[in-house]
Amino acid sequence: MVKEKIVLAADHAGFELKEKLKKVLEQNEIAFEDLSPKFVDGDDYPDIAFIAAQRVARSKLMGVFICGTGYGMCTAANKVKGIRATPVYDEKMARISRQDNDANVLCLGARLTDEKTAVVILKTWLNTRFLEGRHARRVDKIKRFEGGLPI
Repeated sequence: MVKEKIVLAADHAGFELKEKLKKVLEQNEIAFEDLSPKFVDGDDYPDIAFIAAQRVARSKLMGVFICGTGYGMCTAANKVKGIRATPVYDEKMARISRQDNDANVLCLGARLTDEKTAVVILKTWLNTRFLEGRHARRVDKIKRFEGGLPI
C-alpha cells in the first residue's frame, strides 16, 4: 500500500465513514492529514472540497474525500487546477481511475457505499499505480489545458 501521506476530508454525511477509513490507514501505517477532524452538522461539501483539493494540488499528495454520494465532493474538487478527482463505487473503478487516469483524489459516497466496500475501494485505489504510456499522453493534455496551453 502507498506510504505517502493522504489528505482526508468529509462533510457531515461522510464524517462517520471517514473516521472508519482513518483506522484502516492507521493499521497500514499510512500517514494522513485530516482536514475534517470534527463533525459539523449541515456543513457544505464545496467549502470542504475546495480547501482539501487546494491542499492536494499544492502538496502533490493524494486525497480521499467523502460526502453523501461522492459526486458533490468530486464536482467541487475538480474545479481546482491539478485535481483529477473521481467518484468510485466499486473495486474495478478504483483500479481503472488510478491506472488510466492517474486520479489523485478518491471520492466516496457514504450513503451509497458500505464500510466493507469502502475499505476494498480504498486499499485498491492506494495500491494501484498509474500505467503511463498512452494514458500519460491523455493526462498531459488535461494538464496542458489547465495551464492554458494548446493540447
